Amino acid sequence: MKKIVFVCLGNICRSPMAEFVFKRLIRDAGVAGEYVVESRATSYEEENNPVYPPAASELRKHGVDCAEKYASRLEKSDYDKYDLIICMEEANVKNVLRIVGSDPERKIVRLLDYTEEKGDIADPYFTRDFRLTYNQIEKGCKALLATLQAE
Repeated sequence: MKKIVFVCLGNICRSPMAEFVFKRLIRDAGVAGEYVVESRATSYEEENNPVYPPAASELRKHGVDCAEKYASRLEKSDYDKYDLIICMEEANVKNVLRIVGSDPERKIVRLLDYTEEKGDIADPYFTRDFRLTYNQIEKGCKALLATLQAE
């Protein structure tokens, strides 16, 4: 079973969007039982808060429900728990490394690095463009699933 955690700063926008988009993709592909998928934050700022309402609304527009999700922080011990730690942007990678110490197994990556458009997922908390962020996340999650299925 492959264990994946998506990570962003607060775990209220991008990482929960990625968590629930990926869960939908693996369910639709009939491979949900092959994965454990969660999301975390690199900060405590939003701990125990629900998904940011505009992010949840964007997910609902695409038939994705995240009603029971509450923000939680990545811990050092999570490095050993997950096979992949998938960050939304380079700043998240740096913060994850600060939390876990190092990446000897090279499991810390950015989501868009699975696509031809390598880079950062736009932060809709600041851009207010939740549609763009959803589209980037969906593209990254589809590419991630294709990569994992090809392995």
